[in-house]
Amino acid sequence: MSRSLNKAMIIGNLGADPEVRSTGSGTRVATLSVATSRGWTDRSGQAQEKTEWHRVVAWDKLAEICERYLKKGDRVYVEGRIEYRQWEGQDGQTRYTTEIRAREMIMLGGRGDGAPTTGRSSRGEPESGSDEDYSDFSSEALMGEDDLPF
Repeated sequence: MSRSLNKAMIIGNLGADPEVRSTGSGTRVATLSVATSRGWTDRSGQAQEKTEWHRVVAWDKLAEICERYLKKGDRVYVEGRIEYRQWEGQDGQTRYTTEIRAREMIMLGGRGDGAPTTGRSSRGEPESGSDEDYSDFSSEALMGEDDLPF
């Protein structure tokens, strides 16, 4: 049997809070809308930008993490596989969708500015006089290893 690869990796911003629901059997499912953008200069020298929207679906524990920690505007890295689905709508028409089934999600932004909050300089050394404010972390999020979103 020959091997194949179906892998998608995106870094983008959430266009809305995650939509989370439970299946009939109680499995949690989160749907994310993630925007990626690219910019270029056209032949006339005008700056151009195009945004692509990606539907991302996370299941089980990853869905719970998305529900608990993500909100509109957050910057995330998502890795998973591309899936194509089809179904029949209420009007009898066949509908199609393409989505990324998330296997891994990493939160990249910090403090709403889209930059990681590390408290370190670009060389990896602690910043002198760094006055980190961790008040936005709840004690619940710091409780145990199982509660960590990564």
